[in-house]
Amino acid sequence: MSVDYAAILWNRQKKIYDWTLVAFVIVYLGAFVGLTTIFQPEITGETLIIRATATLAILLLHIILAIGPLARLNTKFLPLLYNRRHLGVTMFLVALVHGVFSILQFSSLGNKVALVALFTSNTNYFSFTEFPFQVLGFAALIIFFLMAATSHDFWLKNLSPRVWKTLHMMVYVAYSLIVLHVFLGVIQLESAPTLIWLLAFGFLAITSLHIISSISSTKGLDEKTTEEFIYACDLKDIADDCAKIVTFNGENIAIFKYDGKLSAINNVCKHQNGPLGEGKVIDGCVTCPWHGYQYEPQNGSSPPPFKEMVSTYDLKLEGNKVLVNPQPYPEGTERPPVLFPKIDNNG
Repeated sequence: MSVDYAAILWNRQKKIYDWTLVAFVIVYLGAFVGLTTIFQPEITGETLIIRATATLAILLLHIILAIGPLARLNTKFLPLLYNRRHLGVTMFLVALVHGVFSILQFSSLGNKVALVALFTSNTNYFSFTEFPFQVLGFAALIIFFLMAATSHDFWLKNLSPRVWKTLHMMVYVAYSLIVLHVFLGVIQLESAPTLIWLLAFGFLAITSLHIISSISSTKGLDEKTTEEFIYACDLKDIADDCAKIVTFNGENIAIFKYDGKLSAINNVCKHQNGPLGEGKVIDGCVTCPWHGYQYEPQNGSSPPPFKEMVSTYDLKLEGNKVLVNPQPYPEGTERPPVLFPKIDNNG
C-alpha cells in the first residue's frame, strides 16, 4: 500500500460508508419486525428473527453482487466498491444469526445434536419437493464464513492473490446455493409465491448487470495487430491525472496523463487485480481505486519500501494522436514519459 495515500486508512469516507451500512441494517430490521408484528401478530419471536435476517442477508448479497458491474458501468459507484468487504462481513454476520436460529428452532426438540440432525433428519437428496434445502444454506454459510474470515489483507498476502481471488469468487457458488435454498424452502414450507418472484427478479437483475458490464468493458477494446505502434486515443480523450484504458494483443494497458506527460503501465493492480486505469495520479503515483496501492507511472514500481511492480509500455505522440506499443517491458522497467504541450480547450 502507499505510504501517503489516505484512502487506505480509516478516513471520513470509510466511516460514512460503515455508519450508513449500520443505519440501514437497523432501519431494515426495525421496519421488518414492526410491519410483521402488525400484520402477523401470532408470529413467534424465533420465526420473526429467522425471516428478518434471511431477507436482509439476501438483500445485502444482491447489493454486493451488483456493486462490481455497476462500478464498471458508472464510476459514481466506485466508492461502494472500495469498501465492499465491510458489506460482505456484515452480510455474513446477518446470515449467521439466521442460520443459528434456524438450526436451533428446527432441532431443539429432537434427541440429536443440532448439526447432526441437519444432515441426518432428512436424507431425501433425490427428491425435488422433499430435498433437504437446509443443507444448501449451511454450505453457503460456510463459504461466506471463509470469505469473511479471509477478508483482511493479511490473508491476501499469505494465501497469494490468485488463491485469495479464487476463494472469493466462490461467492457465485454461494449465491447459487442460496437461490436453491430459498426456492426449495418456499416450495416446501410456504404457500405464497411472493418470495420466489422477488428472488427471480433479483437473479435476473444480477445476471443482466454482469452481462451488460462485461459487454461494455470489452466492446471495441481487444484488437489484434502486428503494427509496432497503434493508435489508442486522442490526447483530449484523457483527463488530467487520469487514464485511458485500451487492450491490444491481450495486453490491458492504462495510458496516464499527468504533469504534461504521458506514461503507459499495465492496467491490473498486483493487490487484487484492481483496474489501475480507473484510479488517478495522486502525489505523483498512479493510485489504485480499490485499496490505494500506488505505482510510479514512468516505471510501474511501487514507491519504497513497497515492492509491487507492473509492466510498462512505450508511447508516441503524433499531433494529438496517442500511439502505444503493446509489447510490454519487464515489470518495473523505466520508460521515459512522452511530453506534450498544453492544448487549448477550444481547439
